[in-house]
Amino acid sequence: MLFIAAVTGDSFGYWCGKRFGPSIFSRRGALLLDRAHVGTAEAFYARHGGKTIVLARFVPIVRTFAPILAGVGSMRYRTFLAYNLMGGAIWAFGLSWMGYFLGARIPHIDRYLLPIIGVIITVSVAPTLIHLLTTAEGRARTRATVRAIWNRRAGAPPPEEPAVPAPAEKDSAPLG
Repeated sequence: MLFIAAVTGDSFGYWCGKRFGPSIFSRRGALLLDRAHVGTAEAFYARHGGKTIVLARFVPIVRTFAPILAGVGSMRYRTFLAYNLMGGAIWAFGLSWMGYFLGARIPHIDRYLLPIIGVIITVSVAPTLIHLLTTAEGRARTRATVRAIWNRRAGAPPPEEPAVPAPAEKDSAPLG
């Protein structure tokens, strides 16, 4: 059942990306959903699509967006489905077997569950963070994204819109 749910969920994400992606990415002024990113997604999935679909299942947050971006990036569905089936099998059967095996071998594993989850999250997010922080392009892109998000939250206008100066206050000196 877990395998079917995993494959169906990613296939639905692919369909949503294929169906709604072009209209969402055609809006002007969107922070993260820029039309230029579609070309980047297409190039990325042409080069790394298969391994992305398989490995994304094991990376929090990325697993949500990888199938959608595969649809937006025009990855062939037949190719997507093959890697989706492989990743779904590893995810559903591999993790279930590992949970059973560890539960049978380690007494009172429930006491160690939170530290184990912390290690899994750290190990799965670490490669992305290392890439973003060690390459010059990664640092520049991260800085630009953080600044754009910060400016939006602070209420600053987007870069395309010029700031309108506030009207000058009139002196209200008493007459007399």
